[in-house]
Amino acid sequence: MLKKSLFALAISSIGVMSLPALADNYVIDTKGAHASINFAIKHLGYSVLTGRFDKFEGEFTYDPAKPEASTINVTIDTTSINSNHAERDKHLRSADFLNVEKFPKATFVSKSIKADGKDEFDIIGDLTLNGVTKSVTIEVEKVGEGKDPWGGYRAGFSGETEIKLKDFNIKMDLGPASQTVKLELEVEGVKK
Repeated sequence: MLKKSLFALAISSIGVMSLPALADNYVIDTKGAHASINFAIKHLGYSVLTGRFDKFEGEFTYDPAKPEASTINVTIDTTSINSNHAERDKHLRSADFLNVEKFPKATFVSKSIKADGKDEFDIIGDLTLNGVTKSVTIEVEKVGEGKDPWGGYRAGFSGETEIKLKDFNIKMDLGPASQTVKLELEVEGVKK
């Protein structure tokens, strides 16, 4: 069962990581569109607005025998926000919301992982969004892992979290029902 909390938009610059000795390294499969970063927020309390980020990349390490030693790093191109409405997306890119001209990237880098049941984890890490870095917790469930039809090996996870817009210096206020955004993450990685 997924718990509610943030992906922390799964989010940090991909770079050299300290890797556990037995952990396998994976690249998030964005080329095959087998991963997504989605969001949902109440609009004025009358409906739920959904959307996604079309461009992102990342890597993770994973050892099923010691999941707490795993790591994840994700970078999101905030200019790629897509709510299926061009004028709204232009507003979401503005200084009222994501301020993409000044901060075109959001990042998440894990700091620790805690097992929370069989194939369930809490990933605690730093989310940097709109120039602000905050610790967030993403509640994650392992979907599965195994060989793919092309001779590779894959592992996949689903995650959820919620963030408060004001925590990330997003000042646009659409009322009390629109203060938090839910992030839903689907991550499938291909073993390197």
